Amino acid sequence: MNYPVWQLEAAGGGLLIALIAVFHVYIAHFAVGGGLFLVLTELKALRENNGSMMEFVRRHARFFVLVTMVAGGITGVGIWFTIALLNPAATSVLIHTFVFGWAIEWVFFLIEIVALFIYASTFDKLPPRQHLLIGWIYFGAAWLSLFMINGIIGFMLTPGQWLENGNFWSGFFNPTFWPSLCFRTFFSILIAGLFGLVTATWSRNPAIRIQLTRYSALWLLIPFTLFLMSGFWYKGVLPAELQQTIFERMPATAQFVQGFIFFSPVLLAGCLLLAIRMPGILSRPLALTLLVAGLLYMGCFEYIREGGRRPFIIYDYMYSNGILTKDAPKVSTEGLLKHARWSKYSTITPDNQLAAGKEVFTLLCSSCHSVDGPTLDIRALSRNYTPASLDNMIRGMHHVYPSMPPFIGTDEERKALAWYLAYGLNGRMDRVAAPNIAEKTTEPHVFNPDQDEYVLLAWSSDGMHTFADALPYWSFRQPGNTVRAQLVRRGETPEVVENATILYQVESSFQIPGAYTVFWDAALQKFKWTYPVHQGYTGPESYGEMIGQAGLYLTTDIRVVPYPDQNTFDPYPLLTLEAENQAGDLLATTTVPLPVSTEMGCNSCHGGQWRVADRAGFMQSTALNILSIHDKLSNTQLVEQAAQGKPVICQDCHAEEHTYRSQMNLSASMHGFHAVFLSHEGTDACAACHPSSSTGATQMLRGIHNVIGLECTNCHGNLAEHALDLLKQEENNGLSQATEYSRRIVVEFGEIADITPRSPWSNQPDCLHCHVEFAAPETDSTLHEYTEDMDSLYRNRTDESGALYCAACHGSPHALYPASNDYGTVLHNLVPLQYQDEPLPMGSNFGCAVCHTTEMEDEMHHPNILGEFRNL
Repeated sequence: MNYPVWQLEAAGGGLLIALIAVFHVYIAHFAVGGGLFLVLTELKALRENNGSMMEFVRRHARFFVLVTMVAGGITGVGIWFTIALLNPAATSVLIHTFVFGWAIEWVFFLIEIVALFIYASTFDKLPPRQHLLIGWIYFGAAWLSLFMINGIIGFMLTPGQWLENGNFWSGFFNPTFWPSLCFRTFFSILIAGLFGLVTATWSRNPAIRIQLTRYSALWLLIPFTLFLMSGFWYKGVLPAELQQTIFERMPATAQFVQGFIFFSPVLLAGCLLLAIRMPGILSRPLALTLLVAGLLYMGCFEYIREGGRRPFIIYDYMYSNGILTKDAPKVSTEGLLKHARWSKYSTITPDNQLAAGKEVFTLLCSSCHSVDGPTLDIRALSRNYTPASLDNMIRGMHHVYPSMPPFIGTDEERKALAWYLAYGLNGRMDRVAAPNIAEKTTEPHVFNPDQDEYVLLAWSSDGMHTFADALPYWSFRQPGNTVRAQLVRRGETPEVVENATILYQVESSFQIPGAYTVFWDAALQKFKWTYPVHQGYTGPESYGEMIGQAGLYLTTDIRVVPYPDQNTFDPYPLLTLEAENQAGDLLATTTVPLPVSTEMGCNSCHGGQWRVADRAGFMQSTALNILSIHDKLSNTQLVEQAAQGKPVICQDCHAEEHTYRSQMNLSASMHGFHAVFLSHEGTDACAACHPSSSTGATQMLRGIHNVIGLECTNCHGNLAEHALDLLKQEENNGLSQATEYSRRIVVEFGEIADITPRSPWSNQPDCLHCHVEFAAPETDSTLHEYTEDMDSLYRNRTDESGALYCAACHGSPHALYPASNDYGTVLHNLVPLQYQDEPLPMGSNFGCAVCHTTEMEDEMHHPNILGEFRNL
């Protein structure tokens, strides 16, 4: 923050350093190993009195001078130039901490230069013994130069005790000094062999070419075992946290680890091929190919090492953006722009938000990210996010991506950065206006209490059935609503009828659900059984007969989607039910909404827009991006699988039952992963994914609790609490990933008391946790209290007689009577409006006469049933 930042735009993101540094380091290692190669090869030529080999050494020495002194010198200066401009704070620390170390290294480098020029220019001018001595002096100075640089470079990865005492020797002889020195020494010898192969294969004498090619190949083959052993030693001395970061928690590093593993046998195989007799026309291009492979080999290693210290430039001391770890809390409190000496802005206003956001990007992000460049292009990385979702991403990204430092700055600065990246670079906007929702007009059926003998009660098992309209790529919940019904014969003692026939029919415009979604077409590719066009996953037609079970009638997974027409969204189709006796006489008719929605907010973070009416449905780009992120973070091949016509069903891996799976259940995975990004948002975190926003297109929370002001968090807790309970159960099931997800949440939000393990769908908040003994609640929150199993869920519970289901009188979950949203009051309360001309739970306000033909004085169904409805 004390230095101006050189903004390179497309050339940024460390590109210049990467290009210059890898090339320079490759040459620098050649400068060490190549010196040993020269003197030992000259010694061999002298012992064998081999003039052709001596001529090879002479030519190789000239080549060596050009590569190491010219290319090496230029790139060495280039490194200093670029790091001083791109990360001056870290450069300053290295210079001030190791000033005498640098001075010693430069002395050795000067000796290298002088010795090498003397060596290369005095063939046949000095006696062999003296000439070899000059070569040994050069190699010794080169290796000692490596010795000094190794200590300084290793310090950046593992500063060790220097963090506590600031001592030069503690930083220099850091924990990785000796294994790194051995590793680099053997690496230098390998590279010397690769360069030797190039000059050897260009020899015009076939005999000497074959001899020197085999000789150079031995320089790679013989020390290779020691090189790998030193590599394992190097890895073993890394702190456990670093090893986990590099080899487990950083997916971006995995490809370079794989590259390092891949090139090891490639180099060995290539050298073995050159060791056999090969014509020059083949050996020369192969030698050059191996030289390039060696450069990539070195690049993989350097990226792993550099990536290993992220998010720091000096591990645990200075972040990659140049901010000291000890200063981060103060800067976050007081403001990044306030502390940045060269910033144009000290505060953020509506007028400068975009420009200030760019300034924050320059200060915090440009050391690693480019703009439209080939390395870590921030435009491409942020293009899928809206400003609000990117703001959440930035806030929690360091928990999921360990290479990212935490955001350092105020909330206003973070929002400005998100605005610049999402809107300024990509033109993405949040939805700021609610969709225009017209009230859905319908009339309840007429009920004559003096003549009608039956009351037909019906409800949806789910207050809202949501499914991801993301096929043909993936699906984790299929279209299909379950509806239940009970038929009551009115009388002094009402009777639940068990032998009736109940027919159902979905609203006519919804009866061809496959017309506007590809679900059934794609399902034919995934599932093993076949079915007619538009037939559901497991469910029946859009009309049919309900199944009777001891007084309860139901039909499961009715095929219905919220698209009555092309580019039209209606989450509340109507379902009409008719009860008949065995003779076919009509006994009762009622209509209920069949709630279904595809309004999942994934596109806020995963790109694309709403596919249907700008309100709901997945675009294919959104679905594909989700699979791409999964592949990146979990090392899967889901994009490839989907591209082969095999849609991904999430529960194939993330099943609810834990007995036969190695992955967390879907609920724990989804909530556990997203908690670190969204838990700050309270109930808005729920609406970011679920169709629960009061300004959304579905407004699924339409029951009495929502009407009186209660929110998701009153029952389910905030997202962190909700997720930790799910993760705790998965930890108990022995799934280690749950522990990692929990750790992220705890690090971000602190320890959360009263964590209660729970399984999804069976352990849920319950009415009676607040309404103890059916009385008025004494609290509006009962966090971490759950039902015991599926049978004790509200939707499965009956009254004290065991005959009448609670939902028959009170309505569906999340839609308890009286329910209301922008689609109107009538739509959501059709059953109570039909039978008692008011939208209250059945029998409310002494309305027992709906079913009981005599006035009731005793509480029949549950305590406190005789009274006035409280929340009017």
